[in-house]
Amino acid sequence: MTRPNRLRLILRDLGTGAAFASMAVSGQVPLWALGLVLLALTVSLMGWRPFARAPRLTAMLLVPLAGALYLAVAAGQMDLVVAACSFAGLVASQRLLSETNPATDGQVLLAGLLMIAGGAALSGELLFAVCLLAFAVLASMSLGLAVVEAAVPPGEPVPVRHVMRPLSKGVLVAMAGAIAFFVLFPRLNWNMGVRRATPGLGPATSGFADTVRLGGSGTLKSNPRVVLRAKLTPDPGRERLDSYWLGRTYDTFDGQEWSTIGPPNTRRRTRVTLRPGAEKQVYQRIELLPAYGSRTLIALETPAKLGNALMHTPTGDRRIQLQELGGDELRFVDEGLGYSYEVYSVPPGTDTNPGKLNQTELDQLLALPEGIDPRIEALAQRIVGNETDPLAAAQKLSDWLQREYTYTLELGGDVADPLMEFLFVRKAGHCEHFATALTLMLRTQGFEARLATGFFGGERVGDEYLVRAGDAHAWTHVLVPGRGFVTVDATPPAFRANQSLELLESLISFYEAIESAWRSSVVDYSFRDQMNFMRDLSRPPRTEPGKEKTQLPPLRAWLTAALVGAAVYWTWKYLSRRKPRARALEATRFVDAVERQLAAAGVRAADGETLEDVSARLTREAHPLAPVVSPLTRRYLEARFGQRPLQPGESARLLKELKQSVEVHKQQQQLQAPKARAS
Repeated sequence: MTRPNRLRLILRDLGTGAAFASMAVSGQVPLWALGLVLLALTVSLMGWRPFARAPRLTAMLLVPLAGALYLAVAAGQMDLVVAACSFAGLVASQRLLSETNPATDGQVLLAGLLMIAGGAALSGELLFAVCLLAFAVLASMSLGLAVVEAAVPPGEPVPVRHVMRPLSKGVLVAMAGAIAFFVLFPRLNWNMGVRRATPGLGPATSGFADTVRLGGSGTLKSNPRVVLRAKLTPDPGRERLDSYWLGRTYDTFDGQEWSTIGPPNTRRRTRVTLRPGAEKQVYQRIELLPAYGSRTLIALETPAKLGNALMHTPTGDRRIQLQELGGDELRFVDEGLGYSYEVYSVPPGTDTNPGKLNQTELDQLLALPEGIDPRIEALAQRIVGNETDPLAAAQKLSDWLQREYTYTLELGGDVADPLMEFLFVRKAGHCEHFATALTLMLRTQGFEARLATGFFGGERVGDEYLVRAGDAHAWTHVLVPGRGFVTVDATPPAFRANQSLELLESLISFYEAIESAWRSSVVDYSFRDQMNFMRDLSRPPRTEPGKEKTQLPPLRAWLTAALVGAAVYWTWKYLSRRKPRARALEATRFVDAVERQLAAAGVRAADGETLEDVSARLTREAHPLAPVVSPLTRRYLEARFGQRPLQPGESARLLKELKQSVEVHKQQQQLQAPKARAS
């Protein structure tokens, strides 16, 4: 196999691999299908075609595989879209290992397009975008080389180095055209069909459990994985939120761990109201990602109404009901890859009906573990003094803990009394130690309090706020008469958000920014966005109240004018530097002269037959003019398509050589004619 053929096949195979990877990044393709496709791709890249001798027999191998996929779908073990995507990968694998010809190449690229469509339906995330771009470039380059290769006579090398540059420019122009088509052609929102969650890589890391056990190292605080996305209305407009995202609360401490005595409510509902709404509520559209790994709903303090929940599964999205547990906790009734739901939260400290607590639950807010060390009560009494206001007392204790104790994630294993260890021995701990100490010290002084867990912070990316696994946090709820539960956080402020490495966090933030742009500009791009885009280009922005009008055009007008000017300049510069017309005419005149001389020698082109076809025919027939016509044809292709124009005098020299060969050929025919008549 010649080198150009090899390059084209490598580009084709790599493009097919990128198409399959666009589906595989969703994590939903079965492992056995993934293994078969990777094996076939590896063998194909090595240049082996084991199915070339028996294409029909090997195609029959797809039948049992198709049957296995059908049975998996019928049994409900696999989604129909996943099965179709997997079968497309298997078909592409069988074609990769078969004989190389134009039909096989077309089938491989068609299977690649089907896999790209499947990848768009399964995930549509940023990694899919990378695979899509790789497939588009590699497949276009392979198709371009196939066209050039078909135009070259058999046995002649393809001028790869000369065609790669114009071919690369053509691919760039095609990509720009595809982008313009996507932006301007009326379309539906991609988000209507794309799956909103994929299993992701690595274990989920929410940190939520039925109990909170003191002790151990806080490894979760260094995890930068994103577990939650939220859009807030009204938009705070801040780069970072100093907000608490409540997951659940605990009211019972046994000296080692926290739990909740509230019995779960077995009633299942699509919407739950935890408390009456206030005048100013914060609306949240929340998406819990696969990295979350829990069924507990998260919301900004203080959640009032939750509902309209969707569960994301490998077989698609579906509505899901909610179950209410004690301590303001709500859970999804079923486990899925991710969830989306809506929440309304009232401002902290405005809850006049704190969670509809019964008397048993209220009494538990003052409960202390058996055998609690009396030094804790004495220490709390010394700090609080005669303070009777629960919020003021909590603030005194919080300030003292932040001043006298240090934050650390490096702790040993379980100890007999972790609270005593924290307060009187190590005097260092993480958020759970600070929150536990504050809660129990308040209870020793007769103030009702409970432990709350969730997340703290929120990083703005685009128009959303992201919460990471390392933002997991614990704090204290103090029950204040007339205001409900009020948050008091004893953990030093500098250590409340995630504690991941700065470099790692920066890299992940950069990735999230790109992914957010991809989601907003591509996945969520709809006909409404197209209309807004065109309107913003043609209409000036509205003047906001209180701002003076300016006589200068808006910034977007300057940017549009600059882009149009740059496009006109580069087009003019390209056309002025490039002289394709003259070269094309010169090459055309050259090929016309060649065809005239061949016609004089009795070699005429049939209807639709090009010079390349004539040269190939002469080579097959072992015609005496074939050794002369073949290099002339190659030189014509280089001048016409390979950006290598004919040099001054070169055309005349080549035509002279052809004319001499034609005259010799005529003389030989004249000498052979009498012999033929005599015989």
